[in-house]
Amino acid sequence: MIEMKVSGLATDSTSRMPIVILTDMEEKRYLPIWVGVYESDAILMALEHIEVPRPMTHDLLKGILETTGIEVTEVLISDIKENTFYAKIILNDGTTEYEIDSRPSDAIALALRFEAPIFVAENVIMEATIMDKEKYEKEMQDFKDFLKDIKPSDFHK
Repeated sequence: MIEMKVSGLATDSTSRMPIVILTDMEEKRYLPIWVGVYESDAILMALEHIEVPRPMTHDLLKGILETTGIEVTEVLISDIKENTFYAKIILNDGTTEYEIDSRPSDAIALALRFEAPIFVAENVIMEATIMDKEKYEKEMQDFKDFLKDIKPSDFHK
């Protein structure tokens, strides 16, 4: 599992559907996940810390969980099948851990409200992420430059 964070939201220029963009901590790989309009609103409100006069669905769920002593400890984007992402919300009540099946958009909206980490499975990373080519190419060039100047004696101290 690779820890990722919400980088932001975008809109698909063709379908006009919202996309939540996850990125790894080095911001080299980006994972776009198409979500619904209401779900993107829930994610945006959490990202921007927007207060609403009455609780929205994810705020309500957070309130219920907190009132009953349950916290969201992490979210896992666990699989991708036929372009559909699958997620799990990991809950803990202090004695028991629970794994709840979820849509990624709902899991992300809750993770943001609980400030819980978001992890993505390796197979999802391999299949669906987009590399930041410039950062990758720069790191490869830096590594090649490093190898060019290294001598065997550098390893024996």
